Amino acid sequence: MMDSLETAFEQGLERYKQGESPETLIPFFKHICDRAPKNSTAWTCLAWLYLLVDRPQNALKAASKSIKIDNKPPQARINLALAMLDIGAKGVRGHIEAAERMMSLDDGVRQDIRENIEDGLARKPDWKNLRRVKNWLFPIE
Repeated sequence: MMDSLETAFEQGLERYKQGESPETLIPFFKHICDRAPKNSTAWTCLAWLYLLVDRPQNALKAASKSIKIDNKPPQARINLALAMLDIGAKGVRGHIEAAERMMSLDDGVRQDIRENIEDGLARKPDWKNLRRVKNWLFPIE
């Protein structure tokens, strides 16, 4: 069963990379999260999709679940910070600082985050809070 979920997850990522809309991918990733509720990465992806379609409350719930399962991945922290910014919640700085610490330990992770931010801005060019987060994480660029 896990193999089929892993395969489905990889297919979902590929569909995203090919440009499929977040609206059509949300139910797909929601199904994966329902079937594998302890998959932190799937929750992180679902949160990102919710952020892309301006559903910050849903993104907040998904990102919170992701961090509850595994609080180390910086993308989950960034997604949570973005959702918090979108709804006007306090406590964003701690998540940004945690993401910065994790990114400082691994250049590959740092590059992945940079690419994710650029992807988000390409898909949603008017995303002001993502631009803010980008400036906090990559101030020189």
